[in-house]
Amino acid sequence: MEQQLSLHLRKFNDRVKVLNQTNARELVLSAAEARQLQADIFDLLTQIQALAEVKESNQNEIIAVQVKGAGF
Repeated sequence: MEQQLSLHLRKFNDRVKVLNQTNARELVLSAAEARQLQADIFDLLTQIQALAEVKESNQNEIIAVQVKGAGF
């Protein structure tokens, strides 16, 4: 799954891993990094919302099946 993430999300994830491994107390992002991360998170949330809408529309779909026993 990690390979499907955007560059900025992967960088953030890597930095948090290092933070955890070194028991550091802070993670500082530059303004540019924060903006890029925010944009990627927003894009990801937009994709999730679109998938949820597709799933919901598929669940509301009515499927009619008719079975005729003409030869019985």
